[in-house]
Amino acid sequence: MKLTVLGGGGVRMPTFIRAVLASRPDAFDEIRLYEPDPIRRATTARLAAEVAVALGHPGVVTVTADAAEAFTGVDYVFSAIRVGGDRGRVIDEQVALRRGIVGQETTGPGGCAMALRTIPVVLSYCELLSQCSPGAVLINFTNPAGLITQAITAQGKVACVGVCDTPSGAIADLAAFTSGGVLDHRAGPAEAGRVRARYGGLNHLGWITSFELDGTELIDDLIARFGELRHAVEHLSGFDTDLVRRVGAIPTEYVYYYYDPQRYVDGVRRAGTSRGEDVLGLNEELLTAIGKAFADGDVHAAWSAYAGLIGVRHDTYMKTDTQGASGQAEARAARAAAGPVPIEAQELGGYEGLAMRVIDGLAGRRASDVIVNMRNDGALDFLGPDDVAEIPARVDADGLTRLPAADLPDSCRSLVLAVKEYERGIVQAAMTGDAGLAAVALAQHPLVPGITAARELMADYIDLHGEHLAYLSS
Repeated sequence: MKLTVLGGGGVRMPTFIRAVLASRPDAFDEIRLYEPDPIRRATTARLAAEVAVALGHPGVVTVTADAAEAFTGVDYVFSAIRVGGDRGRVIDEQVALRRGIVGQETTGPGGCAMALRTIPVVLSYCELLSQCSPGAVLINFTNPAGLITQAITAQGKVACVGVCDTPSGAIADLAAFTSGGVLDHRAGPAEAGRVRARYGGLNHLGWITSFELDGTELIDDLIARFGELRHAVEHLSGFDTDLVRRVGAIPTEYVYYYYDPQRYVDGVRRAGTSRGEDVLGLNEELLTAIGKAFADGDVHAAWSAYAGLIGVRHDTYMKTDTQGASGQAEARAARAAAGPVPIEAQELGGYEGLAMRVIDGLAGRRASDVIVNMRNDGALDFLGPDDVAEIPARVDADGLTRLPAADLPDSCRSLVLAVKEYERGIVQAAMTGDAGLAAVALAQHPLVPGITAARELMADYIDLHGEHLAYLSS
Protein backbone atom coordinates (compact mmCIF):
# COMPACT_ATOMS: atom_id res chain seq x y z
CA MET A 1 0.00 0.00 0.00
CA LYS A 2 1.35 3.42 -0.99
CA LEU A 3 0.72 6.82 0.62
CA THR A 4 1.54 10.28 -0.72
CA VAL A 5 1.62 13.37 1.47
CA LEU A 6 0.93 16.74 -0.13
CA GLY A 7 2.91 19.15 1.99
CA GLY A 8 5.51 16.53 2.84
CA GLY A 9 7.82 19.19 4.24
CA GLY A 10 5.31 20.38 6.83
CA VAL A 11 6.73 20.93 10.28
CA ARG A 12 4.76 18.05 11.79
CA MET A 13 5.82 15.54 9.16
CA PRO A 14 8.85 14.09 11.02
CA THR A 15 6.59 13.45 14.03
CA PHE A 16 3.99 11.80 11.79
CA ILE A 17 6.51 9.50 10.08
CA ARG A 18 8.03 8.54 13.42
CA ALA A 19 4.62 7.71 14.88
CA VAL A 20 3.38 5.72 11.86
CA LEU A 21 6.52 3.62 11.66
CA ALA A 22 6.62 3.06 15.43
CA SER A 23 2.93 2.09 15.73
CA ARG A 24 2.21 0.57 12.30
CA PRO A 25 5.57 -0.45 10.82
CA ASP A 26 4.00 -2.54 8.04
CA ALA A 27 1.13 -0.21 7.11
CA PHE A 28 2.77 1.20 3.97
CA ASP A 29 5.25 -0.16 1.44
CA GLU A 30 6.10 3.40 0.49
CA ILE A 31 5.38 6.90 1.80
CA ARG A 32 6.08 9.65 -0.72
CA LEU A 33 6.57 13.16 0.64
CA TYR A 34 5.70 15.69 -2.05
CA GLU A 35 7.27 19.07 -1.26
CA PRO A 36 7.91 21.77 -3.88
CA ASP A 37 9.81 24.08 -1.49
CA PRO A 38 13.57 23.35 -1.61
CA ILE A 39 14.25 24.57 1.94
CA ARG A 40 11.64 22.28 3.42
CA ARG A 41 12.83 19.37 1.27
CA ALA A 42 16.31 19.88 2.76
CA THR A 43 15.09 20.18 6.37
CA THR A 44 11.77 18.77 7.57
CA ALA A 45 11.23 16.36 4.67
CA ARG A 46 14.82 15.15 4.87
CA LEU A 47 14.46 14.68 8.62
CA ALA A 48 11.29 12.63 8.11
CA ALA A 49 13.06 10.37 5.60
CA GLU A 50 16.12 9.94 7.81
CA VAL A 51 13.96 9.21 10.86
CA ALA A 52 12.54 6.29 8.87
CA VAL A 53 16.06 5.00 8.25
CA ALA A 54 16.96 5.41 11.92
CA LEU A 55 13.89 3.35 12.84
CA GLY A 56 15.00 0.54 10.55
CA HIS A 57 12.88 1.31 7.47
CA PRO A 58 15.31 2.44 4.76
CA GLY A 59 13.71 3.30 1.43
CA VAL A 60 10.14 3.44 2.77
CA VAL A 61 10.02 7.25 2.88
CA THR A 62 10.97 9.15 -0.25
CA VAL A 63 10.95 12.87 -1.06
CA THR A 64 9.97 14.37 -4.42
CA ALA A 65 9.18 17.74 -5.99
CA ASP A 66 7.33 16.11 -8.92
CA ALA A 67 3.56 15.96 -8.32
CA ALA A 68 2.87 13.43 -11.09
CA GLU A 69 5.56 11.14 -9.70
CA ALA A 70 4.09 11.54 -6.22
CA PHE A 71 0.57 10.66 -7.39
CA THR A 72 1.25 7.74 -9.72
CA GLY A 73 0.19 4.37 -8.35
CA VAL A 74 -0.81 5.54 -4.86
CA ASP A 75 -3.70 4.27 -2.75
CA TYR A 76 -4.08 7.19 -0.34
CA VAL A 77 -3.14 10.86 -0.33
CA PHE A 78 -2.89 13.10 2.71
CA SER A 79 -3.37 16.77 1.81
CA ALA A 80 -1.66 19.09 4.31
CA ILE A 81 -0.61 22.20 2.40
CA ARG A 82 -0.43 25.89 3.29
CA VAL A 83 -0.60 28.07 0.18
CA GLY A 84 1.27 31.29 0.89
CA GLY A 85 3.14 29.76 3.81
CA ASP A 86 3.30 31.10 7.34
CA ARG A 87 3.61 34.68 6.10
CA GLY A 88 0.27 34.27 4.35
CA ARG A 89 -1.25 33.29 7.69
CA VAL A 90 0.11 36.46 9.30
CA ILE A 91 -1.52 38.57 6.57
CA ASP A 92 -4.81 36.71 7.04
CA GLU A 93 -4.83 37.48 10.75
CA GLN A 94 -3.52 41.05 10.69
CA VAL A 95 -5.92 42.35 8.02
CA ALA A 96 -8.83 41.37 10.27
CA LEU A 97 -7.22 42.33 13.58
CA ARG A 98 -6.51 45.86 12.36
CA ARG A 99 -10.29 46.28 12.16
CA GLY A 100 -10.96 44.72 15.54
CA ILE A 101 -12.28 41.53 13.91
CA VAL A 102 -11.31 37.95 14.78
CA GLY A 103 -8.21 37.09 12.76
CA GLN A 104 -7.91 33.37 13.47
CA GLU A 105 -6.45 31.38 10.57
CA THR A 106 -9.42 29.07 9.94
CA THR A 107 -12.32 31.16 11.26
CA GLY A 108 -13.91 34.32 9.87
CA PRO A 109 -11.95 36.55 7.47
CA GLY A 110 -8.67 34.70 8.01
CA GLY A 111 -10.25 31.38 7.11
CA CYS A 112 -11.89 33.00 4.08
CA ALA A 113 -8.59 34.30 2.71
CA MET A 114 -6.88 30.99 3.40
CA ALA A 115 -9.64 29.08 1.61
CA LEU A 116 -9.59 31.37 -1.42
CA ARG A 117 -5.82 30.93 -1.79
CA THR A 118 -6.01 27.20 -1.28
CA ILE A 119 -9.05 25.91 -3.16
CA PRO A 120 -7.71 26.42 -6.73
CA VAL A 121 -4.40 24.77 -5.80
CA VAL A 122 -6.02 21.78 -4.11
CA LEU A 123 -8.45 21.29 -6.98
CA SER A 124 -5.59 21.29 -9.48
CA TYR A 125 -3.93 18.54 -7.44
CA CYS A 126 -7.22 16.60 -7.41
CA GLU A 127 -7.42 16.85 -11.21
CA LEU A 128 -3.91 15.43 -11.50
CA LEU A 129 -4.58 12.71 -8.92
CA SER A 130 -7.72 11.62 -10.81
CA GLN A 131 -5.54 11.07 -13.88
CA CYS A 132 -2.58 9.38 -12.15
CA SER A 133 -4.45 7.21 -9.59
CA PRO A 134 -8.21 7.38 -10.19
CA GLY A 135 -9.02 4.97 -7.35
CA ALA A 136 -7.04 6.81 -4.68
CA VAL A 137 -8.72 8.25 -1.58
CA LEU A 138 -7.72 11.76 -0.54
CA ILE A 139 -7.74 12.46 3.20
CA ASN A 140 -7.85 16.19 3.71
CA PHE A 141 -6.02 17.90 6.59
CA THR A 142 -5.63 21.18 4.70
CA ASN A 143 -7.32 24.02 6.54
CA PRO A 144 -9.96 25.28 6.70
CA ALA A 145 -10.63 21.55 6.54
CA GLY A 146 -14.41 21.58 6.17
CA LEU A 147 -14.42 24.27 3.53
CA ILE A 148 -11.64 22.63 1.51
CA THR A 149 -13.40 19.26 1.73
CA GLN A 150 -16.59 20.98 0.54
CA ALA A 151 -14.74 22.28 -2.54
CA ILE A 152 -13.15 18.89 -3.32
CA THR A 153 -16.53 17.18 -2.97
CA ALA A 154 -18.17 19.78 -5.23
CA GLN A 155 -15.49 19.22 -7.89
CA GLY A 156 -16.16 15.47 -7.75
CA LYS A 157 -12.85 14.29 -9.21
CA VAL A 158 -11.61 12.17 -6.29
CA ALA A 159 -13.01 10.37 -3.27
CA CYS A 160 -12.36 12.57 -0.25
CA VAL A 161 -12.87 12.70 3.50
CA GLY A 162 -11.78 15.54 5.79
CA VAL A 163 -10.21 14.88 9.17
CA CYS A 164 -9.66 16.98 12.28
CA ASP A 165 -8.92 15.71 15.77
CA THR A 166 -10.74 18.54 17.58
CA PRO A 167 -13.99 16.56 18.22
CA SER A 168 -12.27 13.34 19.29
CA GLY A 169 -9.87 15.34 21.46
CA ALA A 170 -12.78 17.09 23.16
CA ILE A 171 -14.51 13.76 23.85
CA ALA A 172 -11.28 12.34 25.26
CA ASP A 173 -10.92 15.40 27.50
CA LEU A 174 -14.42 14.78 28.88
CA ALA A 175 -13.60 11.11 29.39
CA ALA A 176 -10.47 11.96 31.37
CA PHE A 177 -12.38 14.51 33.45
CA THR A 178 -15.30 12.22 34.31
CA SER A 179 -13.07 9.22 35.05
CA GLY A 180 -10.69 11.12 37.27
CA GLY A 181 -7.90 11.00 34.71
CA VAL A 182 -7.97 7.21 34.35
CA LEU A 183 -8.50 7.49 30.60
CA ASP A 184 -5.55 8.99 28.75
CA HIS A 185 -6.00 12.31 26.98
CA ARG A 186 -6.87 11.84 23.29
CA ALA A 187 -6.24 8.10 23.58
CA GLY A 188 -9.46 7.05 21.88
CA PRO A 189 -11.43 5.82 24.94
CA ALA A 190 -14.47 5.04 22.80
CA GLU A 191 -12.57 2.08 21.38
CA ALA A 192 -12.51 0.52 24.83
CA GLY A 193 -16.32 0.64 24.85
CA ARG A 194 -16.54 2.94 27.87
CA VAL A 195 -17.56 6.13 26.10
CA ARG A 196 -20.43 7.00 23.78
CA ALA A 197 -20.93 10.59 22.65
CA ARG A 198 -23.12 12.52 20.23
CA TYR A 199 -21.43 15.26 18.23
CA GLY A 200 -22.37 17.40 15.26
CA GLY A 201 -21.62 20.63 13.42
CA LEU A 202 -19.03 21.89 10.97
CA ASN A 203 -15.27 21.74 11.18
CA HIS A 204 -14.17 24.07 14.00
CA LEU A 205 -17.82 24.73 14.84
CA GLY A 206 -19.25 21.73 16.69
CA TRP A 207 -20.83 20.65 19.96
CA ILE A 208 -21.19 17.54 22.11
CA THR A 209 -24.82 16.99 23.15
CA SER A 210 -24.59 13.57 24.77
CA PHE A 211 -21.81 11.90 26.75
CA GLU A 212 -22.14 8.46 28.29
CA LEU A 213 -19.47 6.80 30.39
CA ASP A 214 -20.00 3.10 31.14
CA GLY A 215 -23.66 3.46 30.10
CA THR A 216 -24.46 6.48 32.30
CA GLU A 217 -25.50 9.74 30.60
CA LEU A 218 -23.40 12.58 32.07
CA ILE A 219 -23.99 15.55 29.75
CA ASP A 220 -26.30 17.40 32.16
CA ASP A 221 -23.79 16.93 34.96
CA LEU A 222 -20.93 18.13 32.76
CA ILE A 223 -22.86 21.26 31.79
CA ALA A 224 -23.78 21.91 35.43
CA ARG A 225 -20.11 21.49 36.39
CA PHE A 226 -18.77 23.49 33.46
CA GLY A 227 -17.13 26.03 35.77
CA GLU A 228 -15.04 23.18 37.16
CA LEU A 229 -14.58 21.59 33.73
CA ARG A 230 -13.19 24.74 32.11
CA HIS A 231 -10.47 24.91 34.76
CA ALA A 232 -9.58 21.24 34.29
CA VAL A 233 -9.51 21.25 30.48
CA GLU A 234 -7.21 23.93 29.08
CA HIS A 235 -8.94 24.08 25.69
CA LEU A 236 -12.20 25.08 27.39
CA SER A 237 -10.67 27.78 29.58
CA GLY A 238 -11.82 30.64 27.34
CA PHE A 239 -15.54 29.85 27.57
CA ASP A 240 -18.06 31.63 29.78
CA THR A 241 -19.81 29.19 32.12
CA ASP A 242 -23.22 30.86 32.08
CA LEU A 243 -23.26 31.03 28.28
CA VAL A 244 -22.45 27.33 27.89
CA ARG A 245 -25.14 26.41 30.41
CA ARG A 246 -27.67 28.50 28.48
CA VAL A 247 -26.71 26.87 25.17
CA GLY A 248 -27.04 23.39 26.70
CA ALA A 249 -24.18 21.67 24.85
CA ILE A 250 -20.41 21.35 25.30
CA PRO A 251 -18.59 23.38 22.61
CA THR A 252 -15.35 22.34 21.00
CA GLU A 253 -12.41 24.71 21.32
CA TYR A 254 -12.83 26.81 18.16
CA VAL A 255 -16.37 27.83 19.09
CA TYR A 256 -14.57 30.21 21.47
CA TYR A 257 -14.00 32.65 18.60
CA TYR A 258 -17.76 32.90 18.06
CA TYR A 259 -18.74 33.08 21.73
CA ASP A 260 -16.16 35.67 22.84
CA PRO A 261 -14.57 37.47 19.89
CA GLN A 262 -13.83 40.57 21.95
CA ARG A 263 -11.78 38.57 24.45
CA TYR A 264 -9.77 37.11 21.58
CA VAL A 265 -9.07 40.52 20.00
CA ASP A 266 -8.15 42.01 23.39
CA GLY A 267 -5.88 39.06 24.15
CA VAL A 268 -3.93 39.38 20.91
CA ARG A 269 -3.59 43.13 21.47
CA ARG A 270 -2.30 42.49 24.99
CA ALA A 271 0.15 39.83 23.75
CA GLY A 272 1.47 42.14 21.04
CA THR A 273 1.56 39.32 18.47
CA SER A 274 -0.95 36.99 16.87
CA ARG A 275 -0.62 33.21 16.92
CA GLY A 276 0.40 33.36 13.27
CA GLU A 277 3.33 35.63 14.12
CA ASP A 278 4.31 33.29 16.96
CA VAL A 279 4.21 30.28 14.63
CA LEU A 280 6.13 32.10 11.89
CA GLY A 281 8.96 32.81 14.31
CA LEU A 282 8.98 29.28 15.72
CA ASN A 283 8.94 27.65 12.29
CA GLU A 284 11.75 29.83 10.96
CA GLU A 285 13.79 28.98 14.05
CA LEU A 286 12.96 25.29 13.59
CA LEU A 287 14.01 25.15 9.93
CA THR A 288 17.26 26.95 10.70
CA ALA A 289 17.99 24.64 13.63
CA ILE A 290 17.39 21.49 11.56
CA GLY A 291 19.60 22.76 8.75
CA LYS A 292 22.42 23.60 11.15
CA ALA A 293 22.08 20.27 12.94
CA PHE A 294 22.39 18.37 9.67
CA ALA A 295 25.43 20.45 8.72
CA ASP A 296 27.12 19.80 12.06
CA GLY A 297 25.84 16.34 12.95
CA ASP A 298 23.46 13.55 12.00
CA VAL A 299 19.77 12.66 12.14
CA HIS A 300 19.85 12.41 15.95
CA ALA A 301 21.14 15.97 16.28
CA ALA A 302 18.54 17.17 13.80
CA TRP A 303 15.77 15.32 15.64
CA SER A 304 16.84 16.78 18.98
CA ALA A 305 16.72 20.33 17.60
CA TYR A 306 13.38 19.66 15.96
CA ALA A 307 11.65 17.89 18.87
CA GLY A 308 12.29 20.70 21.34
CA LEU A 309 10.86 23.42 19.11
CA ILE A 310 7.88 21.45 17.83
CA GLY A 311 7.12 20.71 21.46
CA VAL A 312 7.14 24.43 22.31
CA ARG A 313 4.74 25.05 19.43
CA HIS A 314 2.42 22.35 20.76
CA ASP A 315 2.60 23.60 24.34
CA THR A 316 1.67 27.19 23.39
CA TYR A 317 -1.34 26.29 21.23
CA MET A 318 -4.20 28.83 21.63
CA LYS A 319 -2.55 30.52 24.63
CA THR A 320 -2.17 33.87 22.87
CA ASP A 321 -5.82 33.76 21.82
CA THR A 322 -7.30 32.80 25.20
CA GLN A 323 -4.76 34.12 27.73
CA GLY A 324 -3.21 37.15 26.05
CA ALA A 325 0.31 35.70 26.28
CA SER A 326 2.01 32.97 24.26
CA GLY A 327 3.69 31.27 27.23
CA GLN A 328 6.77 30.56 25.11
CA ALA A 329 9.30 31.24 27.85
CA GLU A 330 7.63 28.79 30.20
CA ALA A 331 7.24 26.19 27.45
CA ARG A 332 10.90 26.45 26.44
CA ALA A 333 12.01 26.08 30.06
CA ALA A 334 9.78 23.05 30.60
CA ARG A 335 11.00 21.36 27.44
CA ALA A 336 14.63 22.03 28.32
CA ALA A 337 14.10 20.58 31.80
CA ALA A 338 12.43 17.48 30.37
CA GLY A 339 15.54 16.62 28.37
CA PRO A 340 15.96 15.18 24.87
CA VAL A 341 13.16 13.27 23.14
CA PRO A 342 14.31 9.93 21.67
CA ILE A 343 13.53 9.08 18.06
CA GLU A 344 12.43 5.57 18.87
CA ALA A 345 9.13 5.82 20.78
CA GLN A 346 5.95 7.70 19.95
CA GLU A 347 2.20 7.20 20.06
CA LEU A 348 0.21 8.03 16.97
CA GLY A 349 -2.35 10.64 17.94
CA GLY A 350 -3.90 13.88 16.78
CA TYR A 351 -5.23 14.30 13.28
CA GLU A 352 -2.63 11.85 11.95
CA GLY A 353 -3.97 9.15 14.26
CA LEU A 354 -7.51 9.84 13.10
CA ALA A 355 -6.40 9.63 9.47
CA MET A 356 -4.75 6.28 10.11
CA ARG A 357 -7.95 4.97 11.71
CA VAL A 358 -9.78 5.94 8.51
CA ILE A 359 -7.18 4.10 6.41
CA ASP A 360 -7.23 1.07 8.73
CA GLY A 361 -10.98 0.87 8.27
CA LEU A 362 -11.02 1.36 4.50
CA ALA A 363 -8.19 -1.16 4.08
CA GLY A 364 -10.15 -3.77 6.07
CA ARG A 365 -7.62 -3.94 8.90
CA ARG A 366 -9.79 -2.56 11.68
CA ALA A 367 -13.25 -0.97 11.60
CA SER A 368 -13.92 1.92 13.98
CA ASP A 369 -16.18 4.87 14.68
CA VAL A 370 -14.74 8.25 13.70
CA ILE A 371 -15.85 11.87 13.42
CA VAL A 372 -15.02 13.22 9.98
CA ASN A 373 -15.96 15.84 7.40
CA MET A 374 -18.09 14.29 4.68
CA ARG A 375 -21.31 14.79 2.72
CA ASN A 376 -24.15 15.42 5.13
CA ASP A 377 -26.82 13.35 3.34
CA GLY A 378 -29.35 13.85 6.12
CA ALA A 379 -27.10 13.42 9.15
CA LEU A 380 -27.94 16.99 10.23
CA ASP A 381 -31.52 17.47 9.11
CA PHE A 382 -31.28 21.25 8.75
CA LEU A 383 -28.45 21.09 6.17
CA GLY A 384 -28.61 20.01 2.55
CA PRO A 385 -27.44 16.59 1.34
CA ASP A 386 -24.46 18.05 -0.56
CA ASP A 387 -23.24 20.13 2.35
CA VAL A 388 -20.08 18.82 4.01
CA ALA A 389 -20.63 18.49 7.76
CA GLU A 390 -18.52 17.18 10.62
CA ILE A 391 -20.38 14.07 11.75
CA PRO A 392 -19.86 10.60 13.24
CA ALA A 393 -19.35 7.68 10.86
CA ARG A 394 -18.43 4.02 10.88
CA VAL A 395 -15.43 3.28 8.68
CA ASP A 396 -14.78 -0.22 7.37
CA ALA A 397 -13.92 -2.01 4.13
CA ASP A 398 -17.28 -0.93 2.68
CA GLY A 399 -16.49 2.74 3.20
CA LEU A 400 -17.90 5.40 5.51
CA THR A 401 -21.42 4.93 6.91
CA ARG A 402 -23.06 7.86 8.69
CA LEU A 403 -23.99 7.38 12.33
CA PRO A 404 -26.56 9.40 14.30
CA ALA A 405 -25.30 12.94 14.82
CA ALA A 406 -26.08 15.37 17.62
CA ASP A 407 -29.49 17.00 17.82
CA LEU A 408 -28.11 20.51 18.14
CA PRO A 409 -29.80 23.26 20.17
CA ASP A 410 -31.40 26.08 18.19
CA SER A 411 -28.61 28.58 18.84
CA CYS A 412 -26.03 26.10 17.54
CA ARG A 413 -28.12 25.37 14.45
CA SER A 414 -28.35 29.09 13.71
CA LEU A 415 -24.56 29.48 13.80
CA VAL A 416 -24.02 26.39 11.65
CA LEU A 417 -26.57 27.56 9.07
CA ALA A 418 -24.96 31.00 8.81
CA VAL A 419 -21.44 29.61 8.47
CA LYS A 420 -22.51 26.98 5.97
CA GLU A 421 -24.14 29.63 3.77
CA TYR A 422 -20.84 31.55 3.90
CA GLU A 423 -18.95 28.37 2.98
CA ARG A 424 -21.18 27.67 -0.01
CA GLY A 425 -20.55 31.17 -1.31
CA ILE A 426 -16.78 30.98 -0.82
CA VAL A 427 -16.55 27.66 -2.67
CA GLN A 428 -18.58 29.08 -5.56
CA ALA A 429 -16.46 32.26 -5.61
CA ALA A 430 -13.23 30.24 -5.66
CA MET A 431 -14.46 27.96 -8.44
CA THR A 432 -15.66 30.89 -10.59
CA GLY A 433 -13.02 33.48 -9.69
CA ASP A 434 -15.69 35.98 -8.59
CA ALA A 435 -14.28 38.51 -6.10
CA GLY A 436 -17.64 40.21 -5.65
CA LEU A 437 -19.30 36.96 -4.66
CA ALA A 438 -16.44 36.26 -2.23
CA ALA A 439 -17.14 39.58 -0.47
CA VAL A 440 -20.89 38.91 -0.32
CA ALA A 441 -20.24 35.44 1.11
CA LEU A 442 -17.81 36.83 3.68
CA ALA A 443 -20.41 39.42 4.74
CA GLN A 444 -22.69 36.53 5.74
CA HIS A 445 -20.16 35.16 8.22
CA PRO A 446 -21.28 35.79 11.83
CA LEU A 447 -17.92 37.36 12.75
CA VAL A 448 -17.97 39.97 9.95
CA PRO A 449 -19.86 43.25 10.58
CA GLY A 450 -21.55 43.57 7.21
CA ILE A 451 -20.89 44.05 3.52
CA THR A 452 -18.81 47.24 3.75
CA ALA A 453 -16.31 45.58 6.07
CA ALA A 454 -16.33 42.43 3.92
CA ARG A 455 -15.50 44.37 0.75
CA GLU A 456 -12.69 46.23 2.51
CA LEU A 457 -11.30 42.97 3.86
CA MET A 458 -11.41 41.31 0.43
CA ALA A 459 -9.72 44.30 -1.24
CA ASP A 460 -6.88 44.15 1.29
CA TYR A 461 -6.47 40.39 0.94
CA ILE A 462 -6.38 40.55 -2.87
CA ASP A 463 -3.80 43.32 -2.72
CA LEU A 464 -1.55 41.77 -0.07
CA HIS A 465 -1.67 38.16 -1.26
CA GLY A 466 -0.71 39.11 -4.82
CA GLU A 467 -0.38 36.13 -7.14
CA HIS A 468 -2.27 33.79 -4.82
CA LEU A 469 -5.52 35.73 -5.23
CA ALA A 470 -4.87 37.27 -8.67
CA TYR A 471 -7.40 34.85 -10.19
CA LEU A 472 -10.26 36.72 -8.48
CA SER A 473 -11.91 39.38 -10.64
CA SER A 474 -14.68 41.90 -9.99
